[in-house]
Amino acid sequence: MNRITPNLGGALKQERKRQGLNLAQLAESSGVSRSMLSEIERGNANPTFTTLWNVTQALGVSIDELAARCQESPADFIEALSAQQTPRMVSDDGGCELRALNPLSSATEFEWYELRFGPEARLDSEPHALGTVEHLSVIEGILCVRLDNRLERSVETDATLRYPADVHHCIFNPGQAPARAFLVLQRHL
Repeated sequence: MNRITPNLGGALKQERKRQGLNLAQLAESSGVSRSMLSEIERGNANPTFTTLWNVTQALGVSIDELAARCQESPADFIEALSAQQTPRMVSDDGGCELRALNPLSSATEFEWYELRFGPEARLDSEPHALGTVEHLSVIEGILCVRLDNRLERSVETDATLRYPADVHHCIFNPGQAPARAFLVLQRHL
C-alpha cells in the first residue's frame, strides 16, 4: 500500500505567507524557534503534536483544517531559472565548471551538477560526510576518477562510475578534448 505523506510544511508556509507573517514573527507568537519552523516548512522535520498545536494556534487555524489543505491538489507550476540564476562554481585550476541543477532546498540528501571539463582539467574534492556516494555519468569525452591517490578508473561517453566520496577524490580529464558529465552526490542520512 502506497501512502502519501501530506505536505504539512508547505501548508504551514502557505498560511503564514497568506497572513503576511515572516518566520521571526511566527516564531515569536508560537514559541517555536525560527530554525525549527524553517525546517518544518521545507519538509526536513516532522513536528511533534505540541509543536504543531502551538504553530496552528498562533496562525488561528485548526490542525484538521491544515491537514485538509494538504489533501487538496497542489497548484500546478513551472519554475524557470535563467542562466544567471543557476549557481556556477569553477575548479581551482579554472578548467572545470560546475552548474548546480538541484533546488537548494533539496541539497540535504541529493545534489546534482552538470560538469564541463577543459582539456587536462581537474576537480579535487575533500572527503564528504561518511557514507556519501557520487554517481558520475559522462555525456561527452573521457573522465577519470581517483580515490585517495591510490585507486583510479576511467569512464567514457554514455557510461557511469559510482564511488565513495567520503575519501579524498579527484575527477579529471586526461585528454585534449573537452568532456561533459552529470554528477549526482548522494548523502546517506
